[in-house]
Amino acid sequence: MSIAVLGSGAFGTALAITLASAHDNVTLWARDENAANEMARIRENKRRLSGAKFPPSLNVSSSLAESCEAETLLIAIPTQLMDAFLRQNAALFQHKTLVACCKGVNIESGLGPTGTINKLVPTATAAILTGPSFAVDIAGGLPTALTLAGPEDRLADLQEQLSTPTLRLYRTTDVIGAELGGALKNVIAIASGAAIGAGFGESARAAVMTRGYAEMLRLANALGAKPATLSGLSGFGDLTLTCTSEKSRNYRYGLALGAGAGFDETTTVEGAKTAKAVSILAQKHQIDMPITNAITEVLNENLTVSEAVKALLSRPLKEE
Repeated sequence: MSIAVLGSGAFGTALAITLASAHDNVTLWARDENAANEMARIRENKRRLSGAKFPPSLNVSSSLAESCEAETLLIAIPTQLMDAFLRQNAALFQHKTLVACCKGVNIESGLGPTGTINKLVPTATAAILTGPSFAVDIAGGLPTALTLAGPEDRLADLQEQLSTPTLRLYRTTDVIGAELGGALKNVIAIASGAAIGAGFGESARAAVMTRGYAEMLRLANALGAKPATLSGLSGFGDLTLTCTSEKSRNYRYGLALGAGAGFDETTTVEGAKTAKAVSILAQKHQIDMPITNAITEVLNENLTVSEAVKALLSRPLKEE
């Protein structure tokens, strides 16, 4: 069965590399024809994942139509761009298996990646691949475990198809839980980075992670997710990794925010818009999410990081 990875950012490139190392007939699609030609020629994505060599079997293409001839399509583009991407190319995705490889909540629709797929391409089978992972680790063949969530009748086949000797997938039908774990942990990662960047220390970061996880569980439960999913790879596992490593873009963004430093605006930080989208969801469902709301206020420049921390610490005392 053929596979195409749509999106040649770092994560999409890494997935294509590891899949092509274990399977035949894998294609990496790049929107930019010049970038695709360069990658095909030098067998490397110097722009996004320098140093990770392509397996000889990996095909690189800038033709979306040709790439979409594959049966399984991994969509590795930012969540905020997925809506427009699916609308513009819906005819190519009919009756395909679409696996979202991104994390977040659309700021306009309030939908996660699979919800967006189901809305715009209802004939497709929607799934999501998520969990604690960095592109450089996957591309380098380092052991990585992820969650694959989707409909039960396709999960086992997909799990087999997308697994490699170094990429181990665990399956679940709890798509909502897997999606929310991946989305919400990015918001908490920004808060964790801000705590360290502002000089509040590692104890403060531990508190942010722990209380942030409680927020994740509250919203996930309200939206119908299984609590056990949030304690797995796509929730607790991803939260731990993203809140503690400078390889995480969301954590680095938080560091810069806390330190009052600049940040590369070309870097995708899914947690920033997700925080704003989740604050709206929390208000709609009357869910208490003080850390998410505080980060949203900081991002909207209504509070400084110090003011946000002061507001959090002044909340009424209660049982854990």
